[in-house]
Amino acid sequence: MSLKGKIAVITGASMGIGAATARRFAQEGASMALLARSKDKLIQLAEELQSVSGCGHVVYFSVDVRDSNALATAMTETVEQLGGPVDVLINNAGLALGAPACFQDQSIADISMMVGTNISGVLFAAHAVLNQGGMMAQKQGVIVNVTSVTGLEAPPFPGEAVYHMAKAAQEGFSNSLRNELCGTNIKVVVVRPGVVATNFHEQRVGFDKNMYSQFIEGYEPLVSEDIADAISWVLEKPERVMIKAVDVVPTAQRSLSAFDREWSTRNAK
Repeated sequence: MSLKGKIAVITGASMGIGAATARRFAQEGASMALLARSKDKLIQLAEELQSVSGCGHVVYFSVDVRDSNALATAMTETVEQLGGPVDVLINNAGLALGAPACFQDQSIADISMMVGTNISGVLFAAHAVLNQGGMMAQKQGVIVNVTSVTGLEAPPFPGEAVYHMAKAAQEGFSNSLRNELCGTNIKVVVVRPGVVATNFHEQRVGFDKNMYSQFIEGYEPLVSEDIADAISWVLEKPERVMIKAVDVVPTAQRSLSAFDREWSTRNAK
């Protein structure tokens, strides 16, 4: 699929992987609806994207993906403002909170936020795009759920029970939705990042700089653009090809329990 002239919706668009993907799509000529909670960041990003030569029209909606009504309204307005049904959903909004506290010591507020954003938010966004966004009516499009390698493997470090559960749920939803959309040309794709140097991992440990530094000690994490590249690669495949899932991890991250902490030293220039 060429993104030129296509309409893409990106959740969690204001920073990190979402913003990097939006920048990549702008270069490829897509029109976009950017969704995130931070209106100020959305305004700034939308203005930046509109200055890119060849970029289509960009609209933004300050919404919380836990609010299904707000998402439905945003998709209705997206179709009206961008002039057609949604071709691509990048279901990217997500967060982890409360680490390294174990489940029993985490607050109900943090647990509720993780479940609401990582599970309900993913379901609600896909539902709104398929219905109000018009993807189901045209029986054509791509849904990319940005999950995590954590969805397939229980992390060996504390504070990950809820996040692992949520990402495993995203995997199950993606597999089942792919089956349910048989008979259409709608692809359902899973992109599983490993450790990416974004606000996500800092927020996960309560912005404790020492803990974050220890987490990435000795190796080079991915950057958001690495994931944007992977998403673009998935989308550029011809109609007959569906990349069902792709794992993108730092070379040093062999699994969740095996990190090469000497990678940076060995590869220093």
